Amino acid sequence: MPSLKDVKMKIIGVGKTKQITKAMNMVASAKLRSSQARIERFRPYAEKYREVIGDLAEKADISAHPLLEKRADKKNCGIVLITSDRGLCGGFNANIILKALQILTEKRNEGKNVAFFCVGRKGRDAVRHLGMEPARSIADRMGSIDFNLAIDVAQDVAARYADGQLDEVYLVYGEFQSMAQQPPRVLTLLPIQPPEADEEKTGPDSEYIYEPGEAALLDDLLPRYANVQVFRALLETSASEHAARMQAMDNATRNCDELIKSLTLLYNKTRQASITNELIDIVGGAEALNG
Repeated sequence: MPSLKDVKMKIIGVGKTKQITKAMNMVASAKLRSSQARIERFRPYAEKYREVIGDLAEKADISAHPLLEKRADKKNCGIVLITSDRGLCGGFNANIILKALQILTEKRNEGKNVAFFCVGRKGRDAVRHLGMEPARSIADRMGSIDFNLAIDVAQDVAARYADGQLDEVYLVYGEFQSMAQQPPRVLTLLPIQPPEADEEKTGPDSEYIYEPGEAALLDDLLPRYANVQVFRALLETSASEHAARMQAMDNATRNCDELIKSLTLLYNKTRQASITNELIDIVGGAEALNG
C-alpha cells in the first residue's frame, strides 16, 4: 500500500491538472463564441456564392475560363488539408487527417499523383510522417485567420490548376455543426461543380437571370470562388477546433474529479490502516509490560 505522503502528493498533482483543464475550457469557450459568430455570418454568403457559381458553370461553356475545364485524363490530384496548430482537442484533427488519407489511398489506387497543401501544424506533421513533403505548408496561422490567408492558399492551387499542374483539387476540413459534432468534410474545390439537384427547388424560382451575361460574370467571380470556399473552411475548422477542445477539457476536468475522489478514498483507507497498526503496536506493548 502506498504511503500517505505519496497519495497526498498525487491528490495535489491531480488538483493542479484540474485547474489547468478548467482554465483551458474557459479559454476555448471564449474563443468559440467569436469563431462561431464569424462562421454563422459568413456561411450563408459562402453557400449562396457556391450555388450561384455552380449554376453559372453549368450553363457556361467550359472553355470560357480555365477553372471550368474538366479534364478527362486526371493524373494529378491536390488536397488542401486544414487542421489546427495545437492539440488537446480530442480526435478532431485525427478525424480530418483520416479523411484526407482515405482520399490519398483512393487516388493512389487509381494511379494518380497526390500533392498536399497543408494549413495547420497537425496536418503538416501527419503528411511528413507518411514520408511525403507537402507542396505547400502554412503553420501557426490558425490562431489569427484572415481573408489574406485564404487568398494565399486558394490562389496557389487555382494557379496550379489553370497551368495544368493539378487536374482536381479537394478541400478537407472540419465542419462546425454543434458543440458535440464537428465531422470532417470533403469539398470538391476544382473543377467547379454544378449545384446538386434539389427536388424542392425545381421550377421558375430556381432560375437566375444574370446581368451582364454569364461569361462576363464568370471572369469577375470565378477568381474569387476559391478564396471564399477556402476562407469558409478556415472559419469552420477554427470554430470546430475550439468546440472540440472545450469538450475535451470538460471531459478531462470530470476525470480529474473522479480521480481525486478515488485517491481521497485511498488516502483515508491508508490513514486508517496506519492508525490501526499504531494502536496494535501500543496495545501489544502494553500487554507485554503487564505480562
